[in-house]
Amino acid sequence: MTATSELGIKEAFERAQKGHNNKAKLVAALKNTYNKLEDKCPFHEEFVHYLKYAMIVYKREPVVENVMEFVSRFATSFDVPVSNEETEEEEEEEEEEEGENPFLNYLFSFLLESHNANSHAVRFRACQLINKILGGMAENAQIDDDLFDRIHETMLIRVTDKFPNVRIQAALAMARLQEPQNPDCPTIKAYILILENDSNPEVRRAVLSCIAPCAQTLPKILRRTRDVKENVRKLAYQVLAEKVHIRALSIAQRVSLLQQGLNDAAGAVKEVVRGKLLPAWLKLLQGDVLELLHRLDVENSPDVAASALSSVFTLWPPEELLQDRVQLDGRKLIPVESLSCEKVLYWRALCQFIRSKGDEGDEMLEQLLPEAAAFAEYLYSYLQSIPVLTEEEKADFNKVELTMTKEFIGQELITLVGCLDTEEEGGRRRVLAVLQEMLVLPNTPTALVALLVEKLVALLKEDDRRIQVVAEIISDVREPIAPVADPIDENETRRRQVRLAEVKVKIFEAKQSLEESIAAQDFSRASELKDAITELENLKNQLIKEAVEPEMKEVRVEKNDPETLLKCLTMCSELLKQMSIKKGIGPTMNAILESLILPGIANAHPAVRNMAVICLGTCALYSKDLANRHLVLLLQIAHLDEPKIRVSALKAVIDQLHLNGFDMVREKPSQPRAPASGSDDSRGSDDSVPAEDQAEEASKEADSEGESTAQSILTMLSEFLDSEISDLRTETAEGLAKLMYSGRLSSAKLLSRLVLLWYNPVTEDDTRLRHCLGVFFQLYSRESRSYQECLEESFLPTLQTLLNAPATSPLAEVDIANVAELFIELTRPDALARPGKDTGFQGISVHDSLAARLCNEILRDPTAPEVRLYAKSLSALQLSVEDGTSKKDLLLLLEEVQQEVNDKICLRAIEKVLCQLKGETKDRNGVAQDTHGLGQAVDGMEGREDGQTCEEPLTASKRPKRGQRKTTTAKMAKVSKARESSEDSDGENVPEASAPATRLSRRAKTAALEKTKMDLTALMSQEANGS
Repeated sequence: MTATSELGIKEAFERAQKGHNNKAKLVAALKNTYNKLEDKCPFHEEFVHYLKYAMIVYKREPVVENVMEFVSRFATSFDVPVSNEETEEEEEEEEEEEGENPFLNYLFSFLLESHNANSHAVRFRACQLINKILGGMAENAQIDDDLFDRIHETMLIRVTDKFPNVRIQAALAMARLQEPQNPDCPTIKAYILILENDSNPEVRRAVLSCIAPCAQTLPKILRRTRDVKENVRKLAYQVLAEKVHIRALSIAQRVSLLQQGLNDAAGAVKEVVRGKLLPAWLKLLQGDVLELLHRLDVENSPDVAASALSSVFTLWPPEELLQDRVQLDGRKLIPVESLSCEKVLYWRALCQFIRSKGDEGDEMLEQLLPEAAAFAEYLYSYLQSIPVLTEEEKADFNKVELTMTKEFIGQELITLVGCLDTEEEGGRRRVLAVLQEMLVLPNTPTALVALLVEKLVALLKEDDRRIQVVAEIISDVREPIAPVADPIDENETRRRQVRLAEVKVKIFEAKQSLEESIAAQDFSRASELKDAITELENLKNQLIKEAVEPEMKEVRVEKNDPETLLKCLTMCSELLKQMSIKKGIGPTMNAILESLILPGIANAHPAVRNMAVICLGTCALYSKDLANRHLVLLLQIAHLDEPKIRVSALKAVIDQLHLNGFDMVREKPSQPRAPASGSDDSRGSDDSVPAEDQAEEASKEADSEGESTAQSILTMLSEFLDSEISDLRTETAEGLAKLMYSGRLSSAKLLSRLVLLWYNPVTEDDTRLRHCLGVFFQLYSRESRSYQECLEESFLPTLQTLLNAPATSPLAEVDIANVAELFIELTRPDALARPGKDTGFQGISVHDSLAARLCNEILRDPTAPEVRLYAKSLSALQLSVEDGTSKKDLLLLLEEVQQEVNDKICLRAIEKVLCQLKGETKDRNGVAQDTHGLGQAVDGMEGREDGQTCEEPLTASKRPKRGQRKTTTAKMAKVSKARESSEDSDGENVPEASAPATRLSRRAKTAALEKTKMDLTALMSQEANGS
């Protein structure tokens, strides 16, 4: 057949291997040959015969890839597109023709029969070709229903293949077989299963790239934005930008996407959100930024909206930034009647972005903001317009919503004060005056007080001036000037009554005289009497008025209502945050402490007590003596008050210990000095005891009391780790992590508690706790050798706690082998960030000490079930092979263990360790592979986000589901090997060859590698000559 054809099949395959050949010409020539044949069957068989040579090569060599591309193009050349305007009869005829397409049917049949071959290379190439053929068909192409069902069933099987690259190609091949409108579509269900459970990130990426967004799949796509792998998260955001309309997402989903994406630890993910997701949303909204803000609900998520705006501004040129989107008037202000949450947030974010450019943005800022004095008046008038709701009005939701909107706008306008040019003295003074006046006014909303104080303190440069101004405002708010009536004196009242009676009598007499004068026509006398009557009437009215309205005086009246106290404490808290830590507590702050903060702790209102505790804890940071004096009070509050206040008190205690250390509790607070001129009785009782002995006894008592107090604090913190209050437990764990990392605390017991808390299923939903401890363990183990020794001490107690956990305890579900892997990884000698820092620990490594501990634990009871776990842990340690005392002692221990233990699995692990120490090459390679497998135990900690992780065995097996606890080391070894084979993948999505049951020699591996790089022409020629 080849001799009579214009282009033979073998020649076509040989030429297809070369990348520079035109595939379209080859396809056309070979198709011309095919069309001239009357009997197609020999062509089909020969074509598949030569295709098999390429299908046995697993590695993605360019030669093989060229052949696969040629085959797919040739197969799709038989596909005839179906016109949308064809009649039903024409469609039926077309379907019959397609059903009679012998080559395509023969090729599909061959590939579908090859899908379950023993060779993973054949399975990979079969799925790859099906993917390429289906993908190369026209969009309106049609295939036979039976063939569709066969492909569908086959690919559903292959997406569960052992090898990741087979699963990838199978998932891609099913892309055109999914039915998003069908809620029972098996392809969609398979995709969802892969996204949630597949351990290989490249498989998850492949599914993300081809899954059709719909109501069923959208939540799964959103969840991949929190995947542990950077590339998966990046692709998830790309899919959302390209395939999902912004209206398909809820407000909460939009906000969550931006919040996580713009704060992602990976720069590539941030860049996708900035460069693709936000521009895509803006394009869908016709570039209207204010409409985008409206879709994000800026009142409830202003920080996320501001971050999104900042990202958008980085993409705009200066001319675009200066476009008047908020419609400023001639004063460079937004008219009050057109103020909205979106406009004011955009205005504030734009001004802050331009101001961040420094001198370059000063000129642009002048076009967006008015003078400081004009803005101060604008701010003052708006804040005064915010209504104060009565109790009846608070029941009206519409009025409450309107007030909250006005408060939000006021908050954004106050934030804009930081962008004003306050170098000019007049404008600066006016801004200060407005801020002070707004703080003093009783109708200023409590939500704005903290921000007003922050901007006020920022304008004042000196701490003394800040303290003075804020103290005066607190005094005016706490003790406002109010008019008070003088107390009424009875004698004075009687005198006024007598005086009033006399005036009335005189008026009566004057009126009679006036009548007589008029009757006598003495008009001059009548005129005088008339003026006298007018004066008497005025005096009478004045006396009556004084009797009715007592005299008022302006005096200061102290207010103790919860709203006033909370406002004053909030101002004090903001002031303390802005003060220099070296300033200390002066007389003014001490007076505020005594008159406001300490009485506030005893207040009945919870919000007042909470703010008072925060102020007291902040004050204690400025004075060590003050901290020591009120430490017991804070500890009592942390034990007894409401949960929110307990958390605030706990934060204050941890901050003090972090700043001053536990030595603080050993120092007695200073007491007021006794008078110098004391009597003889005050010193006569101790004359017989020397002064040095007295001082020594006093120091011993102080140390013992300090140790007792420190122990009480640690006991309290340990109890809080078991608290049912999530916030209290999380704050305690975070505080202990800070104290340990800073070196203020070193406790193997507490470290073991933190590890158990991290693994405990009870804390699964506590995202902040999981994230905090995950980061802490890594940083702690890499910081110092002494920290690794603390981890070593907590290793066995942690495992014993898990081993002895009753079946009803949540800790019974924890995978103990994974806990052991975590400890081994954290204590690796090469994990230290600065290995040369601890120069005093050069003799023995932490793993050497841990190996000795494990050997001794095994020798205590060689028949215990946990001996297998200890033996496997021994084989995973990175032991030092240099000759020394530690190595000799460890060899003796291992030999003794080898004699005492009878379990075969344990003996193999012990023999492996012995061979490693003795320097035998083959077992050293085996150990290296085991330690590599264990080295994946902590990789997931770096990518752990918001508690949402994929089901990766080595990163998420930390807390297996019920019934998944591993009980035998043999089973664990099998699972770990399977995981290693499924996770290994090169940059081209093709993993290295999996390890066979019998280890090949280096020469055999080299020969196999060269064979995969060989040109396929030689193989085909050899087969042709043989036939």
